[in-house]
Amino acid sequence: MVIDKEKLKKSVKLFLEAIGEDPDREGLKDTPERIVRLWEEFKSHETFNMTIFEDIGEYSEMVVVKDIQFYSLCEHHLLPFFGKAHIAYIPEKKICGLSKLVRVVNKFAYRPQVQERLTSEIAEFLQEELNPKGVAVVLEAEHLCMSMRGVKNPTSYTVTSKLLGAFMDNEKTRNEFLNLINNGK
Repeated sequence: MVIDKEKLKKSVKLFLEAIGEDPDREGLKDTPERIVRLWEEFKSHETFNMTIFEDIGEYSEMVVVKDIQFYSLCEHHLLPFFGKAHIAYIPEKKICGLSKLVRVVNKFAYRPQVQERLTSEIAEFLQEELNPKGVAVVLEAEHLCMSMRGVKNPTSYTVTSKLLGAFMDNEKTRNEFLNLINNGK
């Protein structure tokens, strides 16, 4: 979907006026254009080349990338939530470039979102693209809609998980993943 730049600029200006700000003052006059550039940057993460390698030899053990920093926007308040994603998969016949796991997180994070859906979208996308023996995704995030407004609790983190295949079916596999993301450095 393409961003309607003019409509977005007008909306930001109207928003600023609605909250009692002067959108023409020095610090705000370029804000509508900045917001357009921000959303163009966010949208740029939606598409990328999912590099997949099918000649993986006999490798069939867990692949884990942990502590992937992510940023998103709560779709209920349009305030940021951010944290770390931990992703694992067990290859069947193909693997992806490790940086692509970061790109998958960004693909789904840079939009109005809820953490529960974000977690599921990442796991389901990897399951579909790689058809592995299993996928595990855990997200840990601070939500500014809880930290700076409402209950005003900046010390709480929300943790969500989505386990597919071997991670759901095999307790030993699931525990290995959880141990690696919690204790393995």
